[in-house]
Amino acid sequence: MILLQLSSGLGPLECCKAVALAFVQLQKESKKRGICCDVVELIPASKAGCYKSVVVKLSSPNQEVTQQFALSWQGALLWTCESQFRPMQKRKNWFFSGRVYQVNERQVDSEITFQACRASGAGGQHVNKTDSAVRATHVKTGLSVRVESERSQHANKKLASALLLQKLAAKQEADISVQQKSRWQHHREVERGNPVKTFKGVSFTPVRK
Repeated sequence: MILLQLSSGLGPLECCKAVALAFVQLQKESKKRGICCDVVELIPASKAGCYKSVVVKLSSPNQEVTQQFALSWQGALLWTCESQFRPMQKRKNWFFSGRVYQVNERQVDSEITFQACRASGAGGQHVNKTDSAVRATHVKTGLSVRVESERSQHANKKLASALLLQKLAAKQEADISVQQKSRWQHHREVERGNPVKTFKGVSFTPVRK
């Protein structure tokens, strides 16, 4: 399973907007390449149309092509644009980041338990009558996630599994000693100065290197 996370780190709202725009760009590029891009998790920012984090599952018949595509988004990402939220802001460079997680599903599936539960929130009669929501728990660590975004319990189970695997991968990286950690920590640091991708302007146009 290949998961890709786009994160604003601890950046301001402009970085969250960059994540949202990058998410749209990612969907366009993956579609052109015949790669399925399924949303696993969206964490909204304080303003509509902005995301602190986006996690997607990438898949296609050609695993190698999918992997290369995912890795092309890994690293520091840069959006150069005047702030849409602070007109007097002189800063124009907004950094965010991409992180790829490759998880062996068979290796950890036996360590995950699933529990069906009643979905909450808006959803009309469907939510009120069915236990479509799913909670996935990793037995060894106690880490758990709840998913209720899809209408069927089966679909929610797949998403819950993917999301939990991503959380586990992130936790494993966080547990590695400081000396062995990657150059930047997702959600905490965003490397600046050498972006793997650069986008420009309100239109979020990719800049070719």
